[in-house]
Formats: sequence, C-alpha cells, structure tokens
Amino acid sequence: MSQLLLLGSRVAVGCCRLTRRNLLPTRDSKRFELVVATSTKCNANFEGKQRGFHGHGGAAGEDSSDPGKWGTSSGLLMVGAAAVIGGIGLSALVNSSKCAEKKQAAQSAGKVIKGLPEYNHDDVEKHNSPETGIWMTYKNGVYDVTSFVAHHPGGDKIMLAGGGSLEPFWALYAVHQSDETLALLETLRIGNYKDDERIQKKDVNDPFASEPHRHPALTVNSKKPFNAEPPPELLIDSFITPNELFFVRNHLPVPVFDKKNFKLNVEVPGKKTIKLSVDELKKYKEHTITGTMQCAGNRRSQMSNYKTVKGLSWKFGAISTAEWTGVMLRDVLLKAGLTEEDEAKFAYVQFEGLDKDPNGGSYGSSIPLSVAMNPYRDVLLAYKMNGQDIPADHGHPLRVIIPGNIGARSVKWLSKVIVSDKESPSHWQQKDYKSFNPSVEFGQLNYDTAPPVQEYPVQSAICYPKEGSSVDVDEEKVTVKGYAWSGGGRGILRVDVSVDGGQKWHVAELKDAGQKIQRVWAWTQWEAEIPIPKDHKGKLDIYCKAIDSSHNVQPDTMKGIWNVRGLMNTAWHRVNVKVVE
Repeated sequence: MSQLLLLGSRVAVGCCRLTRRNLLPTRDSKRFELVVATSTKCNANFEGKQRGFHGHGGAAGEDSSDPGKWGTSSGLLMVGAAAVIGGIGLSALVNSSKCAEKKQAAQSAGKVIKGLPEYNHDDVEKHNSPETGIWMTYKNGVYDVTSFVAHHPGGDKIMLAGGGSLEPFWALYAVHQSDETLALLETLRIGNYKDDERIQKKDVNDPFASEPHRHPALTVNSKKPFNAEPPPELLIDSFITPNELFFVRNHLPVPVFDKKNFKLNVEVPGKKTIKLSVDELKKYKEHTITGTMQCAGNRRSQMSNYKTVKGLSWKFGAISTAEWTGVMLRDVLLKAGLTEEDEAKFAYVQFEGLDKDPNGGSYGSSIPLSVAMNPYRDVLLAYKMNGQDIPADHGHPLRVIIPGNIGARSVKWLSKVIVSDKESPSHWQQKDYKSFNPSVEFGQLNYDTAPPVQEYPVQSAICYPKEGSSVDVDEEKVTVKGYAWSGGGRGILRVDVSVDGGQKWHVAELKDAGQKIQRVWAWTQWEAEIPIPKDHKGKLDIYCKAIDSSHNVQPDTMKGIWNVRGLMNTAWHRVNVKVVE
C-alpha cells in the first residue's frame, strides 16, 4: 500500500512509515516542497535540516493506525505553502529499481491499454461530482479520482478538472507532472478515452451541432452561442493561460467550412485581390507576441449590481493571456500593393470572419489603418496560440490579433482583410461595442452618435481571496493577488491595495512580461501581503486600483462610468472577506 503526498515542488521519495504526528503543515511559510513517501519497510536514508517554521495540525503523539485520519490507503495530497515533518524537511534516496518501475509506469501514462473499457467525452463529462464520481482524462486514459479528492487539501482545484481533461491544469501546475505522480495516476486508470476529435455530432438542423467540446472548469454564461470564463483563482496560477481555460467569447456558431481549401482574401482598392492559404502565410516572417485579450464586457455583472445593464453577465474572468504566433498584417498589406498614397487616402482596415448570422451576415470589425500599418503595434494574422494551432473556439485556422484593443476587434475565423475609407459595416462595429454616458437609458440609444470602442482603459481585479471567504486573525497578514492591464501598449506602473475600505493603501509587487515601453501587450500579475488591521471588526473590505504608464487610474466607483451596455467597468474592484478568531 502506498501513500503519495504532493506538498509542492521538491521531491523526496523514500520507503518509510509516515505517521500523522510527523506531519505539521505550516501556516506562514511561503515556499513549496514536494514530499513523496511510501509506507513500506524503512530502508531509506534521509537527510534532515532544521526549519524555522511553526506548524499547526495533528498533535504530537497521535497514533496513525486509525485509517480515518488518513482516508484511503492510496491518496494524492497537494498542500500549498510547505511541508514540515516534525520541524524537519526530509529528502530521500530512492531505490533504483523502485525508481525504474515508477519511470516505466510514467512512460505508459495516458497510452491506450488493450482490454480496458472505452469512454467518450459525454461519459466523462457526467462524472464531475462526488455523487456521480469524479473522472478526468489524460491523453488517451480515463481516471476515477473520487477516492482521494475528499481527503485532498487542494480538492477544490482538483474538482475544477472533474469531468474533463487534466492536461490544462498540469500546464498551470507543471511541477506536479513528475514520474511519481504519473505512476500514481495510472493506478486510478479505469479505461481508454476514445473521443479523439472531441466534436459533438447532434441535430444537423442545429447551427450549433458541430461545436467543439469545452473544459468543464469554465463558468458558462451562455451555451448558444458559447461564452464562458475561467474561475478567477486559475487566472493567477500561470502567467500564460492554457488554451482550454482561455475565456471564450462567441457571437455566433463556430463555423463549419472546408479547411483544406481555406484561403484568406486580402483586398486593397485598385489592386488585385490576393488569396493566401495558411501555408502561404507562413512564408512571411514569423512573429510571436505575448498578449492579453479582454472582453469589453468584463466585470459587467458588478456594473449591473450597481444599476441594470444589457449584455452577458461576465464576472471578472473575461480576460486571458496567450502567446500568439503569426505574421504581421503590415507585411501582408504591403505585399498586396498598399502604398504610402493609399495610407493617406484610406482610413480603415476591415476584418470579416467565417461565422455568420441566420441572414448570412458575417461577424466583422475594423481598426484605423494607421494602427494596422504601425510596425510597433504588432497587429498579427495569427495561426498559433501557445505554440499550437489556434483551437476552434479561438478562431482556427486564422485570427487577427490586435493587441491593446478590446477582444471584439480581434476577429476569429478570419476570411477577409479589406482596406477601405469606411469602417466595417458589420452589426458588431456599427450597433454594438459602443459606450454611452450614464444618463442614456434603454430605448434612447443612438449608435450613430457614438464612436466604437477600440483601446481598453486601465483595469485590475482581485482573484484571491474570494468574495465571502475567511482569513484567520492568527495569520496576522492577508495575501491578496490579482491582475492588472491597460490597453494601447500602456504598462502598469503600480497597483494599490487596501484591506480597510480605502483608508490605507499598500503597494503590490508586480510580475510582468518585461515587454518594451508602449508595447506592453500582456497583463501584469500582482501580489500584496498586508497586515490584518487591529480594528478589523470581523471583516476586511479589500480594494484594488491600478495606475498605467500614462498615469491613468481607475475610478473609485461606477457612478461616472455606468453605461447601459455595461462596457468597460474599470471601477475599483472590491472583495469582502471575514476575519475569524
């Protein structure tokens, strides 16, 4: 029988008996360690070093013979912070044969095993709770992890993968993708995953019948068309958002088309239209940028709490970051014959997608031609997302990426690029994504008088702790984490965080992509560790606000920025948590 404890990143594997009294998890340490122990006979050599951590948990002298104290005989425990075993950090020498066995098991993880039952996506998706059983997939394998999730301190995040794929979570927590973990995972194997294409085949009369499968961790705001956002706590676990957890904003059904014969049309007035396949586009010089995409309606639900607005009820997860690879739009337009005279004559570049409404109208948008032709704006015709072909939900095979602008301008399933003296005639350019002053109500909208939204204002949000959660007063400090971003390439100068409703502010530590000034396309993640006020009165009112490189700062309330469409809610983000004794 074996006991596998994943407590962070460092691996110490040994053959020893591990008792509950040995385990004293700390509450104030910051580093992560990974301790792996197997409960066979003691034959491992350990090295010890005294740690200056103070633990809490099971009292010394408690007997480990009670199975209820450990749960199942085989368990996967992932504990944040650090593991301290009797105040001693342990590392072990592993018997080479045992190591070889684990490595062999790890190498076979996720491969098809003849004779096992086969399960498809729908079979797995139904098993996403303790009541139904918690199943997940890894490559071609299906695993039942129900037995240890209940005893797992990080069970809430494991549950996010329930009914779906484990792989995007290992993209976030790559440290856990070790031989030991893979070997343990294989002990939970129940079958083979046969739904390789992951495409639903349902009612042929349903325009949404061929939609791709989505990861169950996403919070769905609408199914048809599909719109969903990742849980906020996952946004800050990795600087780059895995493709499967990237927020999805679809206005229409995912289009079905002849991918083999796909061609992009590039039209410059007075010049011959050029038609390019993705392979032909790849002959241009390739560029990769790290860029954040944010829906203009991000945080709309909070604006609606202030006063009712119109639109999808996004929380604050309609934002994600990816590495986009493709060719510069500027290079393609020059190849299509665009001249300096044309740049002076024409004002816009229109984009048209393959997704269509019931009347045959395509989704489209446009940006100023000056933006498209600016070599420092990095406008891409992208065919890769995080090193892979762009997934169907994000525009396969081609998407225009307009960094620094609202996500609606980065048209997916791109089929046409048109240089013009007019904006796109698309509904979503002319009758949507426009902002109005706070006094304009429903029924008073005149879209002809409002310019379209392009660049995003400065934004920030708190991803941890959660609204309504609790912090222990004995911790003495509260850790606050979140993201900040500003459009137009403006970086983040500072993030201020308050835990007392804005009475006193603390400066957060920033983590960014190190991009060039005025070409900061990616978000900044931030973290602050703030003392719990003595006069907390049982609660903390946590606020955050960001300041960008142009010294723009978020407004304190929604009173002056409220608009009937609920766009660009950039007011201070607020989270309320309880303080428990």
